[in-house]
Amino acid sequence: MTHVLYTLFAISISLLLGKLTNHYLAGLPASLYGMIIYALFLQINWFSADKVAKTNQWFIRHMGVCFVPAAIGIINHFQLLQQHGIALIGIILGTTFILITVIGLLSERFLVKPYYQKKPLTSGGKND
Repeated sequence: MTHVLYTLFAISISLLLGKLTNHYLAGLPASLYGMIIYALFLQINWFSADKVAKTNQWFIRHMGVCFVPAAIGIINHFQLLQQHGIALIGIILGTTFILITVIGLLSERFLVKPYYQKKPLTSGGKND
């Protein structure tokens, strides 16, 4: 039982620090900052990896319980999916294609250096 409390304490501290980091930086979700901090604390041995391993494995093994509410929501609205399923698939595929195209064009424009760059002429001769 003490290892469970230790693990919950370690995760809580990491999540609290993640929320604090999110408040000041706001670049990533607080839970992601918390996971990064938790991993760093385990890496530098501020939290004992031996004490949290068994509880973390139990959490991972039972993680499916967290996804049950989403599945129940889908089942509760199954008639809507039957009525508008083709439209939803079209919207998902269309917006994904548009997003990938826009990101590709923007990254090509701003991140990729031009393949052919003009070289300055040093002199007028051909064999320089």
